[in-house]
Amino acid sequence: MAFGARVRARRTELGWSQEVAAHECGVHWTYLGQVERGRRSPRVENIMRFAMGLQTTPGQLMDGLPVPPAP
Repeated sequence: MAFGARVRARRTELGWSQEVAAHECGVHWTYLGQVERGRRSPRVENIMRFAMGLQTTPGQLMDGLPVPPAP
């Protein structure tokens, strides 16, 4: 959820709609929305896509996030 909030914050900072951001990131806009709402956890390669598309770094999107508990 915290990762998705950071993605949404960066997208909003850029003034982009979900559709524009998804295009820039190379993902479907519904997937982006699910990530932003915390319903999907992106794989490493998609975290890289989000960072590149949102003109930031993976570290900016992930540093300091809480580690989820082990199952």
